[in-house]
Amino acid sequence: TLEYLHLFTAAGTLTPNMLSKVYSFLDWDGWSGERVVLRPDGTIPVARLYIENLSQQEIARLFYVTNVFAFEESGKENREQWQCGVELIGSDKPASDVELILLAIETLRNLGINDAQIQLSHAGVLKALLDELKLNPDEEIRLLDQILDGNWQVLTETKPVNSEIGRLISLFLDLRGKTSGFLENLKALPQIPVTLKPALDNFSEIASFLDALSCNYQIDITSTRGFEYYTGLCFQFSVKGEKVGSGGRYDNLIPLIGGKNTPACGFALYVDPLVNLIQPPAKRQTGQGILVKCDKATPDSIGTSFQLAQSLRQAGYVTELDFSGHQSDQRWIIAIQEKSPSFLVIDQARNQKKEASSVADAIKTVGNSA
Repeated sequence: TLEYLHLFTAAGTLTPNMLSKVYSFLDWDGWSGERVVLRPDGTIPVARLYIENLSQQEIARLFYVTNVFAFEESGKENREQWQCGVELIGSDKPASDVELILLAIETLRNLGINDAQIQLSHAGVLKALLDELKLNPDEEIRLLDQILDGNWQVLTETKPVNSEIGRLISLFLDLRGKTSGFLENLKALPQIPVTLKPALDNFSEIASFLDALSCNYQIDITSTRGFEYYTGLCFQFSVKGEKVGSGGRYDNLIPLIGGKNTPACGFALYVDPLVNLIQPPAKRQTGQGILVKCDKATPDSIGTSFQLAQSLRQAGYVTELDFSGHQSDQRWIIAIQEKSPSFLVIDQARNQKKEASSVADAIKTVGNSA
């Protein structure tokens, strides 16, 4: 529950406005007079845990259930809230962002919530737009503080160095789309600065994977709040207009708090609004672990990987996905093949391999050999 204050200020999590909403005090006895806070964020403590205990792992898949605290003046909301979080540390692949979105949606569906809406934004695009304004440091801090608090209108009130940038900002604030083609058309506009292209390319690639999976979403740049340490895709989930979860990519966070350059992404689901929407799920038995490998990250192979993983989980198997070609100590590996048959089932315990032409055949092969 207690964390060092400097852990959050170093990461830029607490802007001046947010600092006014945290519970902060001096702990004279336990931590030698260090200023500490009641935890206002779940991701940064997990990043610290990774640096101190797990940094030798190439890939770390972590989850947590924790409480977070924020000062709330109206008295209408709880100052202590609970969230369930997932962090995928060590992968910079766009497919990993997609994996987390689908994992969150699958989790919500397992809780009986089938109508969650997904909104996508991109911190890289937003920060590149802010850079185009050419503000002095004080102005940029003031502007960013208001945007992080959800006041996007302040961008339209800022006088840019030229009118073209002003029109570009208005274009992005009104940005609404539902396909990767929408982003491709946006990239082709002549007024798009070169500095925005890398972030837009990344945004479009992720959207194309979601399109291949028939995953519906809404592109809305202004849907993001509190994106201080995010560097790439940002996403949020809502049900009947109420926000029930959010997440994104934060490749710069771990080095900011003392670790090595390590890419990462994650999400959190908010327990407080969810308890009003769900019935307690029945307990499910878990089986043995299986790794689904996909070395060629094409939209078709990514789609096949996620469909296979979902079917395996529904069949009771603990399933992980790997898009980076890492070694695994799992007994079972199912590799996605570019040629037919589509799947190669590997039993590492018996050093056996068998091809399968369908998801059902792959699962049957594992079941028959267990």
